Amino acid sequence: MADSPSFKGHPISKFVGKTVQELGLKHGDLLFATIGNLSTPNPADKPDEATVPITGGVSAKEIFRTVKQSPVDDKLEKLDGKIQRPRDNKMCKHGDKGMCEYCMPLEPYDLGYQEEHKIKHLSFHAYLRKLNAQANKQQGSSYMAPLDEPDYTVAKKCPSGHPAWPDGICSKCQPSAITLQQQSFRLVDHVEFSSSSIVDTFINSWRQTGEQRIGYLYGRYEQYEGVPLGIKAVVEAIYEPPQQDDRDGVTLSLPWNEEKDVDKMASLCGLQKVGVIFTDLLDAGEGTGSVVCKRHIDSYFLSSLEICFAAELQRRNPNPSKWSITGQFSSKFVTCVISGNVEKNIDISTFQVSTSAEAMVKADLIEPSVNPAVMRIKEPSKTRYVPDIFYSKINEYKRKVQENAKPAFPVEYLLVTLTHGFPETESSLFSSSTKFPIENRANIGTSQDIAKLASQLGITRSSFTTTPQNLQQALSDFHLLNYIHSLGILSEDEERVLATVATGQVPDNINLLVNSPGWNSLITIIQSSL
Repeated sequence: MADSPSFKGHPISKFVGKTVQELGLKHGDLLFATIGNLSTPNPADKPDEATVPITGGVSAKEIFRTVKQSPVDDKLEKLDGKIQRPRDNKMCKHGDKGMCEYCMPLEPYDLGYQEEHKIKHLSFHAYLRKLNAQANKQQGSSYMAPLDEPDYTVAKKCPSGHPAWPDGICSKCQPSAITLQQQSFRLVDHVEFSSSSIVDTFINSWRQTGEQRIGYLYGRYEQYEGVPLGIKAVVEAIYEPPQQDDRDGVTLSLPWNEEKDVDKMASLCGLQKVGVIFTDLLDAGEGTGSVVCKRHIDSYFLSSLEICFAAELQRRNPNPSKWSITGQFSSKFVTCVISGNVEKNIDISTFQVSTSAEAMVKADLIEPSVNPAVMRIKEPSKTRYVPDIFYSKINEYKRKVQENAKPAFPVEYLLVTLTHGFPETESSLFSSSTKFPIENRANIGTSQDIAKLASQLGITRSSFTTTPQNLQQALSDFHLLNYIHSLGILSEDEERVLATVATGQVPDNINLLVNSPGWNSLITIIQSSL
């Protein structure tokens, strides 16, 4: 940018974050900008790590951010994404090699296809293709990043130059009015539990105590074929953090003390924290194993308290995206609830909350209500600016109208529903036939200790004769791996070898493991403790 068309000027990055006064500009000054010749990128043509402008409109070449995305995002961006259709024998008049409007491929965001297949929410990458098609129509023009997370906070540095809020505010720094509507897309489309035993073992705690339980889902993200350009979270393990269980809920801390350690061990196994799961079960008292159906269309599916909780967890686990102005957009973190369905059977429901919910929690605008189906809007204060908030609804005359959301509004405007299931052929990453005790279950008399570790590994006070194959099978347990890590005996490199053996990534590493100094120290400590 320069103050003369003949002067080369300075890169725009030099002016980022400076006020008009700091730049020495006054009313009537003319500025000249030289725009780089940036072509419009196609998501299918993006490399694994690409550079995209971090500004929302026309951008100079100097302002770029390199973002490392999830591998599943990189994979889906390279796909064509078009929905293939066979030749229609009734409507197509051309030959076998021809194509017409009745058989040509559809865009992944085609509305007709979405309605025909009852797809309530577009997949994230279908939504992204739709935004790119709208925002970057003309080839050769500068590229505009299509994603921008909502922000309902007051801008800290207003270009108008007045005192910062709460001492001053104007139309440039205050957030716009919010109009809530059900989100049309979702970051994750499906949750797949690799084995039914993962869920069944988790529910066993409630079966024994009648108290609710919460756990974190560890797994990975993969392509989901159920919807165009879909993503699924594949769950391989549930880790149960320290918590206080009650019949009507649980109490836990965020984060918990061992969270980084568990995340690290999961990473060595090729996994990450993908979501949270909790029970909300009440025995129906019929003696048949039936449970009360609390959550249904006439009550709620996720309570206002649970939505705030889910929004906070999504904020703590952001989704990196090279298509966003900020380098990240929403979250792939999912929330699963185990409760009774209308048939009084135990069932799983899966959700995410909208980007609006994340932004409203960040801006401290909402709080749970005593009515679980209703979300309250907080009162303004010296530290909280509350803009006008509305929500769209269809009235009794079938017309779309806006309602004032204050003081409260239905939680459904912040909710995004997902599907869930199990693979046709179950194949869990952790395949140990003898299960190591679950962590933090002292409330049901279960504990992890050296004696149980010795039993799992086949170690006695005088011998350790377990075959390599049996040892590999015994080690294939996520809870056992975390317990070994908590002992602090193996080095980081030895733990990496341990993880490759336990998950079957490098089975031949079993010899490398059993001959390592750390492993032999572990065996010695176990035997001396028996």
